[in-house]
Amino acid sequence: MPKILRLIGKFYDNFEEFFCALTMGIMVACLMVQVSVRWTTGSGMAWTEELSRYAFVWTVFIGAALVAKHGSHVRISAQFFLLPIKARLVCRFFTDLLWIAFNLYFAWLSWQVLQDGLLFPHYSPVLGIVREYVEMIIPLGFVLMSWRILEGYIRRWRQGTLKELVEQVY
Repeated sequence: MPKILRLIGKFYDNFEEFFCALTMGIMVACLMVQVSVRWTTGSGMAWTEELSRYAFVWTVFIGAALVAKHGSHVRISAQFFLLPIKARLVCRFFTDLLWIAFNLYFAWLSWQVLQDGLLFPHYSPVLGIVREYVEMIIPLGFVLMSWRILEGYIRRWRQGTLKELVEQVY
């Protein structure tokens, strides 16, 4: 496989990790600048606060997709351990389908709100950024989360490891 394809594959496989590291770095840098300036001058810089807030929001929504990719979301699953493995798998699949349906519905709903907002844009007070562009992470995050859940099932199905989803004992 050519090197560029391996590089693209590695970026795809680790997109959430890279993105969260970048946005967390931006957030921490902005807060460090804010604290340093407040400590030395006694007054803050408004743009660092606003940018760190936007970086935090982006980190949260991409981080949710990261957790979904690793299957690490909090689940209440003790009641399923009484069932046979196949029944556990069916229950897990059904609940994940409900989760994906909720995510896609919420993505669609938030996209509708953003489209309305783009007709009459709201600008952020300090940076002057159209807030709807910042808030586009909401539908994108929910769609990405749904894709990573679905992708996890596809990968496990191809590898023949679907049963491992429900065999884990905590």
